[in-house]
Amino acid sequence: MNENFQKDIDFGLSATNKTLPSKYFYDKIGDALFVEIMNMPEYYLTSAEFDIFKNQHQQLIKALKLEKNDFFELVELGAGDGTKTKQLLKALDDQGYNFKYAPVDISENALEQLKASINNELPTVKIDPKQGDYFNVLGDFKTSSHPIVVLFLGSNIGNFNDSKAKEFIQKLDHNLKTGDKILLGVDLIKPKSIVLPAYDDAQGITKRFNLNLLTRINNELDANFDINTFEHKPEYNEEEGIARSFLVSTKDQNIAIKSLDKTFTFKKGEKIHMETSRKYNDQILNTILEGSFLKISDRLTDSQHLFADYILEKH
Repeated sequence: MNENFQKDIDFGLSATNKTLPSKYFYDKIGDALFVEIMNMPEYYLTSAEFDIFKNQHQQLIKALKLEKNDFFELVELGAGDGTKTKQLLKALDDQGYNFKYAPVDISENALEQLKASINNELPTVKIDPKQGDYFNVLGDFKTSSHPIVVLFLGSNIGNFNDSKAKEFIQKLDHNLKTGDKILLGVDLIKPKSIVLPAYDDAQGITKRFNLNLLTRINNELDANFDINTFEHKPEYNEEEGIARSFLVSTKDQNIAIKSLDKTFTFKKGEKIHMETSRKYNDQILNTILEGSFLKISDRLTDSQHLFADYILEKH
């Protein structure tokens, strides 16, 4: 049993305002559901960033100031299925850049699938997958003499609140050398009519994705969640630019988790906070970067200006 999983679930459900960590969405079923989410018509984030990688990969290479003869390591945090990244990898490989791709993910299953697809589609690209915590992996690169480019795409940083995002950026900063760069993908602030459907799709895939975490707790921690007694409810505040997803109990109920030897009480209408998705603009990002040695050096957006990939450089 994963002790961290056990502790985190206990901590989140014991809080006054219950919460579950979104990083645990990604088991084998969760990975597959998230691929479905990325292909939904409502989920513009993936297609918008894919637009940048497909149609502006040359601009990305230029913005990252990559030199063909200087070996560098492309480290992707939370690599997932690598659909977008492959566009950049192919361009770099075709043009003879000297690099190695190191995808990092908490999901061993996702890494195995990614390595197989890279070997199949881009057989000349050197790939070195690393399973585990982002910063443990990045710490290994800190003493290297060659440049590092970190990819953190998909607006994954938006899953943190601002204080956690600031902490994350400072940890990144600490683990990079002067001259290293980050390609940071962020969702831009936009109207509710565009944002909310991305987290409440007509097919109910996002609902299943959220409820799957309760099923995972049932299976791995011997709990008795009845997923039919929880509703998926997303919210978006356009002024602050933050989307939040909740599961809401449809009745008063008690949930026993045997591995914790605990029972958790839910009132009808009580929420479990599942995920946060912060939307960005230049001002918000610069506030997050304060106190670090990372500075914005460039910014590319998709054709509809829904999403941005920022280039950050350590000074």
